[in-house]
Amino acid sequence: MVQHGQSQGQARPPSQRQLRVGELIRHALAEILSRGELMDDEVTRMMITVPEVRVSPDLRNATVYITPLGGGEPKQAEKAMARNARWLRGQVAHRIDLKFAPELTFRYDDRFDETAHIDALLHSPDVARDLDQPASDKNE
Repeated sequence: MVQHGQSQGQARPPSQRQLRVGELIRHALAEILSRGELMDDEVTRMMITVPEVRVSPDLRNATVYITPLGGGEPKQAEKAMARNARWLRGQVAHRIDLKFAPELTFRYDDRFDETAHIDALLHSPDVARDLDQPASDKNE
């Protein structure tokens, strides 16, 4: 499984500039969403947040990781944001001083699901039983 911080073709970590531009885009999108500037009832109803934005080395493409807080369906959230990508790109371009406004691609951020899954595993009866065994019992 490929982690958010790694992709199969990318061996190097993001540069400081990529990180800075990603944060600027994230803040701009978060501001747009929190102020209700995006006139899309589906997006408003889902209360979408932007935990992370990854920018390509040439700064022309940005992957925006989103999470619907209102119990919204992740695929619907991706589609709703993709439907508004052109308008959002224009808004980001007005708020951030870049030579080119990056193309925005929206992906569901599943890190919270993974964390909840790991937490559930750690609190499962099987793991609790293994943790409660004395060390001498485990070695036998």
